[in-house]
Amino acid sequence: MSPFAGRKCLVTGGLGFIGSNLAHALVQAGADVTIVDALIRTHGGDPYNIADIAEAVHVNLSDLRDEATLRHLVRGQQFVFHLAGQVSHGDSMRDPELDLGTNCVSTINLVEACRHEAKDAVLVYASTRQVYGIAKRLPVDEDHPTVPIDVNGINKLAAEYYHLLYHRTYDLRSVVLRLTNTYGPRQQIRNTAQGFIGVFLYRALKGLPIDVFGTGEQRRDFHHVDDVVDAMMQAAVTEACHGRVLNLGGTRPWSLNEVLGILQQHCRFEFRHVPFPADRKLIDIGDYVGDWSRFHELTGWRPRTTLPEGLAQTIAFFRQHAEHYLR
Repeated sequence: MSPFAGRKCLVTGGLGFIGSNLAHALVQAGADVTIVDALIRTHGGDPYNIADIAEAVHVNLSDLRDEATLRHLVRGQQFVFHLAGQVSHGDSMRDPELDLGTNCVSTINLVEACRHEAKDAVLVYASTRQVYGIAKRLPVDEDHPTVPIDVNGINKLAAEYYHLLYHRTYDLRSVVLRLTNTYGPRQQIRNTAQGFIGVFLYRALKGLPIDVFGTGEQRRDFHHVDDVVDAMMQAAVTEACHGRVLNLGGTRPWSLNEVLGILQQHCRFEFRHVPFPADRKLIDIGDYVGDWSRFHELTGWRPRTTLPEGLAQTIAFFRQHAEHYLR
């Protein structure tokens, strides 16, 4: 029997990309799932993401910046997966106050609410490899210095510390997972603020030309959303993870040119290399490869979906649901 069977689980940002995939997995595991989402389209929220499980979950349209609502929502929850937030690095530089609210204020409200109303819950927070900034060595492990180079990275790092502080001070069990480039079904690929892999997928599927900043030889790791969901669920029920910050990652690093080559096996489009726009260059981290061995040692988790397999499956999903995701 699944450790989530019959358990009360709250997913913040549950109408978004990763959150909706997590909600599907929790429903399949027999959990009693509540989704809270502010339904901000630029942040990825979309009711269609849970259309096939809508009758199996509870949905509350609320903003986590509203402290009063949160106490009611977290009361009695046994697992809280915190995925709500703003993820665009560029948008964080253009509107730092909004990023502060969605990533920091919402997080402090959530941990405060849990401290009072769900003190026995386990919290899992979806952070980002952006907290490391420009890598000084590869692969990047959890001991690497954290020197964020954009507002989003700073606020995500602060949100990590809120979880760790409440774990240490109030025994509010928390796990922080640092994600890298995530892709897969239900990603808001029409929205350019959701990361370059989404932009690549959308334009490839539409047959539109793609501009690649720089040489395209930048190396990144990628993980399929199913592997991320599996990691979050394992982290929640593995006591050795509680109070820790842990990296996730992919099966191997790929250059952007290699990613585009895989996409061209499934879609007809052209791409070209162009100079970095000045504002993008300021916040580009260059090469990044995450070392996820520590998480593997604690849980046995490893990414199982290779990038060619995952992109093929993702493209098939978006073609099947083209009327909604590609309009």
